Amino acid sequence: MPLHRDDPRTLGGYRIVDRLGSGGMGVVYLGRSRSGREVAVKVVHAQYAQDDVFRARFRQEIEAVRKVSGAFTAPVVGADPEASRPWMATQYVPGPALSALIQDTGPLKGARLRLLALGLVEALRDIHRAGVVHRDLKPGNVLMAEDGPRVIDFGISRAAENLPLTETGHVIGTPPFMSPEQFEDARSVGPASDVFSLGALLVFAATGSGPFDADSPYLTAYRVMHEEPSVDAVAEPLRSLLIRCLAKKAGDRPGLEELGREFAEALPEPAADDRETVTLRLPPPGPPRDRTAPAAAASRPDRRSRLRRWPVLAGTAGVLALAVTGYVLLDPFQGRDGSTASQGSTPSHGTARTSPAASRWAALPAGWKPWRTSVYGAALSGVTRPMNEDGAFSGNTLSCAMGEDALYCGGSGVFPVRVDGATGRLAWRADSVPSGVDREYYDSTVLGEYAGVLLVRQSVVSSTGGPRAAKVLALDSGTGELLWSRPMDDDTVQPALVGDLLLVPDGSRVTARDPRQGTARWTTDLPAGPDHFCGFHGTGSLAYAVCLDAARSSHTLLYAVDPADGTTRKVSVPDGDLAYAGDADGDPVLLASGGQDGSASEDSVPTEDSAYTEVLLIDPKAGTVRRKSLPGSPHGEATLVGGVLCFASSNGRVTAHDPATGKKLWETTTTLQQPGPPFSDEQGRTLYTASASGRVAALDTTTGHLLWESPARAGQVIRTSFHPTQVYPDGGSLVVLSPDGTVFALDPAHPDRESQPG
Repeated sequence: MPLHRDDPRTLGGYRIVDRLGSGGMGVVYLGRSRSGREVAVKVVHAQYAQDDVFRARFRQEIEAVRKVSGAFTAPVVGADPEASRPWMATQYVPGPALSALIQDTGPLKGARLRLLALGLVEALRDIHRAGVVHRDLKPGNVLMAEDGPRVIDFGISRAAENLPLTETGHVIGTPPFMSPEQFEDARSVGPASDVFSLGALLVFAATGSGPFDADSPYLTAYRVMHEEPSVDAVAEPLRSLLIRCLAKKAGDRPGLEELGREFAEALPEPAADDRETVTLRLPPPGPPRDRTAPAAAASRPDRRSRLRRWPVLAGTAGVLALAVTGYVLLDPFQGRDGSTASQGSTPSHGTARTSPAASRWAALPAGWKPWRTSVYGAALSGVTRPMNEDGAFSGNTLSCAMGEDALYCGGSGVFPVRVDGATGRLAWRADSVPSGVDREYYDSTVLGEYAGVLLVRQSVVSSTGGPRAAKVLALDSGTGELLWSRPMDDDTVQPALVGDLLLVPDGSRVTARDPRQGTARWTTDLPAGPDHFCGFHGTGSLAYAVCLDAARSSHTLLYAVDPADGTTRKVSVPDGDLAYAGDADGDPVLLASGGQDGSASEDSVPTEDSAYTEVLLIDPKAGTVRRKSLPGSPHGEATLVGGVLCFASSNGRVTAHDPATGKKLWETTTTLQQPGPPFSDEQGRTLYTASASGRVAALDTTTGHLLWESPARAGQVIRTSFHPTQVYPDGGSLVVLSPDGTVFALDPAHPDRESQPG
């Protein structure tokens, strides 16, 4: 929904982008951090902000959600219950509410109903283990993400060990999904109440109607307390299980562990052709696709210059698929070595290097084996344990970069860690937090590695509530030892490693430092102004600052910075929502996006349905901009790789365009759901992208042939709009990072090989 005139434009460091919804107690906005992280920001209405009891409830909600962490809940990333208008920011979940989904598409059945039921059981188990009772589990508080449900809105929850805030005579909840005890004595509500609500919610999901629906909330309450549920439309054996969940007495309802086992038996497994295996795809009938090579092949961009964009809501793609075991070639007319077979030939299974003379796959180091580990595992030196003590994903965001022989990661609440590329061992984890600083407020961003030095941006807040302290760190990439550090302004300009320079902001000034010594080479002013958020890109021959106006999202400024002396020149670019895609022969390539129909608007704000309408080729020396339209207005994660402008949309479709002309080169459908940004290998011949489950797809960069899809290898399927799955070419192998922290190495010639613990 569009923003209102009196809506805030920034809040708690987040730029307010859109309205997600509003209710009687507050408004929920879509917010975006400077790094591109998207969050849902709940802001209390002004009239309730003066109510001490309401403030106490809101404070309780924040504490309740912070206690809960799991794959099926949305974690808190920021909050201020003491603000003039209290607010809370949680991870943004791209997907409709269950209530809207049922209204639009009808009741769920089969595997979709199974995923909902088992996902909600797991979510409630995490909630109850944290000592919290939700107390308002209803279809409007369940978001349907691509990888399963998310439980939100703990507004009337309470910690089980604390006295409830509910006052005598006050009934709080949603009558069709409330338990009998919520009407009788809300202060005595326990975990069994959520089981009752779960039963009512699943009846609604399976039939489109609740088990106690009536014409008024008063009659609904009477039916909840005194009448049997209406569940005749639910098929057995699920019906009998839901009747037990809807028992009037809390002690007669099953526990969550029992429910999980019985739901797994009562609801069908996924269909045989929906297994997590690779599918064989036949080319569609009709004329062949246009497979013209790009007219002007661009140089392969630096791997740090990939585009960070907003997520796209998941769609569907109709494809003809045949399930097989393991993995196979996905084009039956082309072998893995690029040779063409006869139409009657059968794709090979399980092996790849059948034609060494023409193989596309680079050789692996001697003794290399596929491995699998987690960035939250125990390190061999430094800080051995991760920041979150249980070693599991707890809503952290990750920031990683591939060095010469290792992957380096940091993140919110995550110390910098080195993952060796050859073995998967966590060689070290660096503890750079000063004494007296809360780990909860620690954040590290990996900027990159240069000449044996790892550069990291670190931000911490003291336990006494002091100001945020930001600095850049230089660590020995082999040992994790601190080499030097410099304080920096944590405001509008982000530090960046560009070529052999570390660009460090200090207000509107930027200092270029030597990565190894930390000494200053030059200092320059960036004239964007304090209301702009700026990020640096480039490969070393020329650096570019792309600055977004906080007040006008459609106003983008571009500056060319000479790495030799810091000379800065403004490059004129047209108004509109612009994003950096990469470099073509050293010159920046920007993308322009418009609305759902592809039309640009002066006041438009990017949404999950935004489409890219144009590619802008910038010549900073001549001061010219060439604009080329993009046919079909492609969506999704975009980047310039192997001389091709590639888009990976949320429904698994990968599209390639020639950056010089905008012409569509090819379009290929994969089974990946919400894949991350595409990457190419060192040769630029093969394109890779991966989903949140750790499933990787390989495509031919020139033709778009889908070569293979690997099995899923992530520990948990966690889709976050600010941390998609990343694929990093590492010599002849691939290193893949999933949002849950799982890292694994893959042999692209044998993607079905089982990974061993790192």
